[in-house]
Amino acid sequence: MGIGLGIVLLVIGAIFYFTTVDSSVLNMSSGTGNTIGIILMVAGALAVILALVMNAQRARTQHTVVTERRGAPDVVERRVDGDEVVERRTERRDGTI
Repeated sequence: MGIGLGIVLLVIGAIFYFTTVDSSVLNMSSGTGNTIGIILMVAGALAVILALVMNAQRARTQHTVVTERRGAPDVVERRVDGDEVVERRTERRDGTI
């Protein structure tokens, strides 16, 4: 159900409401056509409003990206050169350095 369905229902409801049909196929009097037209226009307006609300909610959602690392964890090598600490990070993925 979307905005298109609501517009179609509004148009069909307006056609039934504002025109008189005297064909043997539909066999509707003016009172029945008016009632069906009003019902279709209300349903179309509700469909349009519902579609707009759902689209607004969809636009406000947040997406989270999760990164999964497989294999051994990162390795940190530390060594002391005199007064200085030297650190080297090595990423290990899939068991390789």
